[in-house]
Amino acid sequence: MTLKQKLLLPVALCGLLVIVYIAVGWVPGEGPAGMRPGIVIVAALGLLLVLATASLAIDAHVRRPLAMLLHAAHGSSEPMADAPDEIGQVGAALRALRTRVDDLERALKLAADERRQMEVTLRSSEERYALAMRTCDDGLWEWNLQTQNFMLSARWKSMLGYDDDELANTRQAWLQCVHPADVASVEAALLQHLEGATPRYEQQLRLLHKDGRYRWVSSIGSAIRHASGRPSRFVALDTDITRVRRIENILQHIVQGTSGKSGDDFFRTLVRHFAAALDVSCAFVTECTGWPPKSVHTLAFWFQDGFRENFEFELAGTPCEAVFSLKRPAFHPQNVGKLFPRDDKFESYYGLPIFNSERQVIGHMAFFDDKEMKEEDILMDSVYSIFTARAAVEIERKAGLDRLTRTDLTATGPAATAR
Repeated sequence: MTLKQKLLLPVALCGLLVIVYIAVGWVPGEGPAGMRPGIVIVAALGLLLVLATASLAIDAHVRRPLAMLLHAAHGSSEPMADAPDEIGQVGAALRALRTRVDDLERALKLAADERRQMEVTLRSSEERYALAMRTCDDGLWEWNLQTQNFMLSARWKSMLGYDDDELANTRQAWLQCVHPADVASVEAALLQHLEGATPRYEQQLRLLHKDGRYRWVSSIGSAIRHASGRPSRFVALDTDITRVRRIENILQHIVQGTSGKSGDDFFRTLVRHFAAALDVSCAFVTECTGWPPKSVHTLAFWFQDGFRENFEFELAGTPCEAVFSLKRPAFHPQNVGKLFPRDDKFESYYGLPIFNSERQVIGHMAFFDDKEMKEEDILMDSVYSIFTARAAVEIERKAGLDRLTRTDLTATGPAATAR
């Protein structure tokens, strides 16, 4: 039985009882005998009118709001199979809604727990990232292609000698640091990557340091793209490769210069190219004049802009003495004249031992300069060892030829006397 039927049934029963009573019961002031049927008919019509009006009112003010409530509760106004009427359907919908609310509360709690866990993980990741950026030698820069915001990290600025507040976080400031000869190639490589023509951005370029000199950097970056492939951000890391490029250039320069040289030509070419590569005013290579070494004489001597006559000098009281006594390179970036008065014309010194096949120091290569030498400008010892090993071969070959010459002179001396 529907809700409307339940609501109309009491009204209908009451109306029928009234009609039956009118039909068979005693009615005060009853008129002629033929009037009773007419009254019953009128009462019946009145009852039908009341039922019709009540039915319309129930539909408008009860069933329709309940149907709308059911539709809002479970998305459909169709009757629920397990509910006898609208009231039951509303009750069932409320119970289902409560179940859904409970499920949503559990899901929301689970999502909140997951969110907190993700926040902890993200915070930990950000801390690791910040630590990595502080400890690594790479400088980060980022370009937001949607907002056009440009960011240069503090490490990137420090690579060029700037404090964080000394260089603006703008693309124009970044471009002003790029060497004018590299701007076109950098812009072209960046544009190609953003258009999707290359899988990543890779470029070697020169950046202007605060001291007015250019630094070589290797720049590697990648665009972050939307699902459509359109780039939204670009992130790159720059690594200072000035030292590597310097080593490459010096190696190429010296190798080309000494290729095919031997003997005195090799020594002279070696010191001339090293003096130019290191930008020092004095460079020479020596060999020992006795054992243990107390003095040495030069095999080639470059001073300022030309070769000078070879000479012999005692090691005592010079920075060269430590090279022979300690059997390792000696570096004095400044104050050489104060430490070693014999060399008061110079400010800095760098010397390297030359070992023979038995690991004995048989000579050394030395560089003096009248200005401070920066450690970053001094090449790695392993680079010099390539040329000191070659110098050792030449010194040993020269010593072997000298011994052979002396032997020949000794052998021919008595024969010449007998004749």
